[in-house]
Amino acid sequence: MQKRAIFGGKTLPYLLLLPQLFVVAVFFYWPASQAVWQSFLLEDAFGLNSSFIWFENYTELFADAGYYRTMVTTAVFAIMVAGLSLSIALLFAVQADKSIRGAGVYKTLLIWPYAVAPAVAGVLWIFMFQPSLGVVAQGIRTLGIPWNPLLNGNDALILVVLASTWKQISYNFLFFLAGLQSIPRAVIEAAAIDGASRTRRFWTIILPLLSPTVFFLVVVNIVYVFFDTFGIIDAMTQGGPSKATETLVYKVFFDGRLGGNLGSSAAQSVILMIMVVALTAVQFRFIERRVAY
Repeated sequence: MQKRAIFGGKTLPYLLLLPQLFVVAVFFYWPASQAVWQSFLLEDAFGLNSSFIWFENYTELFADAGYYRTMVTTAVFAIMVAGLSLSIALLFAVQADKSIRGAGVYKTLLIWPYAVAPAVAGVLWIFMFQPSLGVVAQGIRTLGIPWNPLLNGNDALILVVLASTWKQISYNFLFFLAGLQSIPRAVIEAAAIDGASRTRRFWTIILPLLSPTVFFLVVVNIVYVFFDTFGIIDAMTQGGPSKATETLVYKVFFDGRLGGNLGSSAAQSVILMIMVVALTAVQFRFIERRVAY
């Protein structure tokens, strides 16, 4: 028989929710409302003088061809990082879930990169792939492959994708491994007795039962790519060369902090927020239907 906690007064539940509501209001709703208001203003670089200009910041933004190029770069970057990090993490989790010797050591080594700060991860990867001094870059040159992320935009984008993927694999691995360990072994063993191969068992039993975890990680990884990769990009390429690695979140920083265009930067942040909310809503509206809880 299950026991239920019953609160005698009506005010206690609201008091328990109050700290969390306060944190959300102060650190999300208040900055978001300030960004929306600032997107309608024309301010100087010091924020001392401002004038209300309605939608001019948005109009100039959508008339800029460079902004659409940044959107395309962000879309390509998001698809590559999310796809690679989820696929590799799932592969590692499936292998780590097997009964093999030293599995605990493998799991620990796979979790460690998650403790590395994004900026530190970017510095590590730029050291390894630096054209003249990087150990990995020297190996690439010995194979006769031209490699220079400092001058070649495609090389820089590949390097940022690899660093961002490496940083996120550990997070995905943890959830995939937990999801695999929650699947009843009796179901898999019954399928094996019926003659189903390992590949068939994975696609028809394991992956459908893992779909809630996959759906959760898809949502989290999209948010990660749009926001949390800023530190990696800033440490590695600063959006270069020739803005080949400039994503939407880095453009918000570059135009606002470095360019001094606070109104345009606020408008970009509002558009970015709307895009992420819309993508999340679409995922919940269409992809969640395929999830088997």
